[in-house]
Amino acid sequence: MKLKLKKNDTVIVVTGKERFAQKTGKVLKIFREEGRVVVQGVNFVKRHTRPSAKNQQGGILEKEASLPLSNVMLYCPRCKKGSRVGIKVMADKTKLRFCRRCEETLDKS
Repeated sequence: MKLKLKKNDTVIVVTGKERFAQKTGKVLKIFREEGRVVVQGVNFVKRHTRPSAKNQQGGILEKEASLPLSNVMLYCPRCKKGSRVGIKVMADKTKLRFCRRCEETLDKS
């Protein structure tokens, strides 16, 4: 699967239960085969755990669950919105991602 997202990109949720809050977060992990992504601070689920050597207490833990890739868009800091991503090939054959709305370069170089 060809992706235009990378780890540590800032994304905004465009569909699902987090949409109306306009939640944004940093990409923590990408599952390419499943087409899913884990975003920091978005889509919390409760996990019931038994006491173990790692977690002596046990109990209910909250953690981020994965979202489908189609539910998030890359966040453009200039537009302050989610944006579609284009790719420019520079003269020295390097690739740069850019916002399709405002033409702002999204990669830090």
